[in-house]
Amino acid sequence: MPASDPDDIASLAHAVRISCMRVARRVRFDADNTVAPHLFSVLARLAEEPRTVGELACIEKVSAPSMSRAVAQLVEPGLVERHSDEHDGRLVRLSLTDAGREVVRTERARRDAWMTERLEGLSAEERDVLRRATAILESVVDL
Repeated sequence: MPASDPDDIASLAHAVRISCMRVARRVRFDADNTVAPHLFSVLARLAEEPRTVGELACIEKVSAPSMSRAVAQLVEPGLVERHSDEHDGRLVRLSLTDAGREVVRTERARRDAWMTERLEGLSAEERDVLRRATAILESVVDL
């Protein structure tokens, strides 16, 4: 079958999508999670920069009320704090506390260790193929 055959491309699309979902699920839903996966996603976004509930909802593709509930679950144990925007006091920005930054650091390290363990079982050639495929996947996601 030629590489441009629509059936072949659709089959590849399905296989890539399923593989990516399986990897994400295995990493995200491990029994050792310190916070629920949907809450860690919020923490990871706040590790990038402070944001409003609305910004987080848009990024995470959930409703503002759903994000407000998630944020409340992170504020209560002291992982996230609310503060007024420095330019517009009506806006409430959210940022990580020191405890929140530590959760992000340890959770990322745990997830990276999980993947490292699996990659160690691959040959150098397989790791090189995966490295190139990762760059391609990143470009597909950014389209």
